[in-house]
Amino acid sequence: MGKRPNLFFIGPTGAGKSTIGKQVAEHFKMEFLDLDQQIEARTGAEVAHIFDLEGEAGFRRRESDMLARLSRRKGIVLATGGGAVLDPRNQKLLRARGVVVYLKTPVELQLDRLSRDKRRPLLRDPNRQEVLSAMAEARNPIYEMLADVIVPAQSGSVRRSAQRVIRKLKDTSHGFT
Repeated sequence: MGKRPNLFFIGPTGAGKSTIGKQVAEHFKMEFLDLDQQIEARTGAEVAHIFDLEGEAGFRRRESDMLARLSRRKGIVLATGGGAVLDPRNQKLLRARGVVVYLKTPVELQLDRLSRDKRRPLLRDPNRQEVLSAMAEARNPIYEMLADVIVPAQSGSVRRSAQRVIRKLKDTSHGFT
């Protein structure tokens, strides 16, 4: 059959894109990549530092460049950053170059999962619920529009969540068996 199509995980911060993506990649024997980690490896700087030096616009340029580079590959599982979908060029790349999996996650679950996280630059605001709600309002319609597969996030085992994604992928016509 050859290599499977790329799988792109999208969704808000704290949805589990990287954690679940790794398990899905392992199941299908595909290479897993995390967009933010790839940017950090290329620049030698953490995402938060890039935000501090270049602002969000500078980071988003780097993110788009890295997405364009990585999405040319074949047979990868890529966890995108929550805001990668904001650029219309990125939206086109995701749709054209793979199967898009949206991990639909309510703000309450994000708050629970991110309660101790201090690394994410957009969550430095003390009112995280307000920030996450505003992001959800702006981004959720884009996630919905881009998704080939939507899997509602649930609290609990990562393994069970990954299994739900795998079942959904097997139920589609995208070549995952």
